[in-house]
Amino acid sequence: MAVIALTMARMKLAVLRHAFHGRRAHTAGTGAALGVLSALGTVYLAFVDPDLLAAGYAVWLLGWLLGPLFMGGGDETLRPEYFSLLGLPPRRLAAGLLAAAFVGVAPLVSLGALLGLLVAGVRLGVANALVAVPAMVLQLAVFVLLSKVSVAVVGLALRTRLGAIVSGLLNGAVLAALGQIWIFFWAFGQTGVPAAVWYLPSGWGLLAVRGRWWALAALAVLVLLLLAVWAALLTRRVGAARASARGRRPITAGTATGAVVAKELRTWSRDLVRNHQLTFALSYGLCFAASPLILGWDGMLPYAGPIFIVMAAAMAANLYGTDGTALWLTLMTPGASDVRGRQLAWLSVHAPVAIVLTVTLTALTGGPWPLILALLPALLGGAAGLVPLISAYALVPGTDPHRRAGNPLRTSEDDGGLTGLAYLMLALVILTGAPAALAAVWYGWAGVATGVLTGALCCWGFGLLAERRLRAHGPELLHVMRTGRKPHTTMKFRFDQLSKTQKTIASWCLGFGAIPLVPQGILAAVFVANDMLRHSWFLATYMPPGLRYPVAAAFILLGLAMYGAGVWIVKPRSPGSGPSRG
Repeated sequence: MAVIALTMARMKLAVLRHAFHGRRAHTAGTGAALGVLSALGTVYLAFVDPDLLAAGYAVWLLGWLLGPLFMGGGDETLRPEYFSLLGLPPRRLAAGLLAAAFVGVAPLVSLGALLGLLVAGVRLGVANALVAVPAMVLQLAVFVLLSKVSVAVVGLALRTRLGAIVSGLLNGAVLAALGQIWIFFWAFGQTGVPAAVWYLPSGWGLLAVRGRWWALAALAVLVLLLLAVWAALLTRRVGAARASARGRRPITAGTATGAVVAKELRTWSRDLVRNHQLTFALSYGLCFAASPLILGWDGMLPYAGPIFIVMAAAMAANLYGTDGTALWLTLMTPGASDVRGRQLAWLSVHAPVAIVLTVTLTALTGGPWPLILALLPALLGGAAGLVPLISAYALVPGTDPHRRAGNPLRTSEDDGGLTGLAYLMLALVILTGAPAALAAVWYGWAGVATGVLTGALCCWGFGLLAERRLRAHGPELLHVMRTGRKPHTTMKFRFDQLSKTQKTIASWCLGFGAIPLVPQGILAAVFVANDMLRHSWFLATYMPPGLRYPVAAAFILLGLAMYGAGVWIVKPRSPGSGPSRG
């Protein structure tokens, strides 16, 4: 077993040595830098307060559990399917893959964060410091194995329609709860670190260091149990069969555009990944908007529909990429308006859900009708226009659906590209609703007409741009899908030619622009408008009356400026405009 583990670890290391080049290397470097900063901050907590350190490790555990679920299924450098013909027993295969899982940036950064255990042990005594060393290794093994087991469970769930729906509902609820965690602390009067964080698996290593020796044995037992569970799940993954689609009635169409709509509707009904994404967006929107009910405030319920639209658009940001090389069918059928058909299908699937959700919850709360009815058409039209546009201009090569591995969450090898695309879509769809929202706030019902107009214009105009992109650059897009490499074209993104300083500024602007824009700006303004003052970390709610709205507006402008600066730095340019200078 040791030989197998060492061999797989060396295989993983060899792959990684040749995997990071160009933009992927920069993305990995940026992520590693942020991870190192987080690890240093966690180690610093060991000097401040043990309760804070326990809470910090709980956050790391959540990151290992949820991060892979929302970023393409985690690390799949070595897949179990690669070794299916070797006849390895499940436990040996699991042990080898576990050893390989320790090779990488994320485990190394997490191990750095776990140095806080050693710091805590040294401050208590020699015996405690000696216990900290195996506690660090076992705690890291728990992080990695819990991540692997959670991904494997969700992957198996996505093989059935019911499992895809249930996992989507659960994942959406969990992410929404984390986004609104301050509400739960506020509601239950929790002003410090909850005592429960000590008894989560993430806190067992710290308990062992502080003299609870049973926690070290508990970590070892948990590692063995998780390894056995993962081995069983690997067996199910390698041997699982795909669901049959027999017995379904064909969808017929009388026009070329109708055929595209029919094909897309059938895909939305059959593709379990899309089922998962749809229910995830619905669950997230409902749970995020319903969380303030714990405080007795229902003012966010009407926004469940708009939140659902924005999240659903982010899930579909790589629409053409998820089709794989089936893109050639679109390119070889010039008579079909593929973009318009996809827009109609997207609206057919999402608009009824959004309308029913929005109207029902707004009626229950009694308003605000002008603002909600202005946002609804604006966001629907903006999302329907941006989904094909962004996926055509910033296509991330995906895996052909029939070639997806035993991990259905893995729809592409470029996790960073998919994540960046989703965040970009979130920001752009929100911006399409901004004019209608401002008109509704300032002029009341006139905002509804503004929302209908901007939604229609976004849907038509962005769709037209996407159609032109497919006609002009269809072969290049297919080349990207087949090879994963960008061809040499007349327009180049500046990112590869930027200086290190410019890349850092662009990454920070695009990565963190949402913080001043959404929570400190938009949400803070909503809280101020509803007289919900002195709330958590929303700075505007702590300001004197005359400064509350100006502070929220300043944060909104700061967020928009950060996104604008990031986009301006990396925007495409023609070769004749000269090289970028740092």
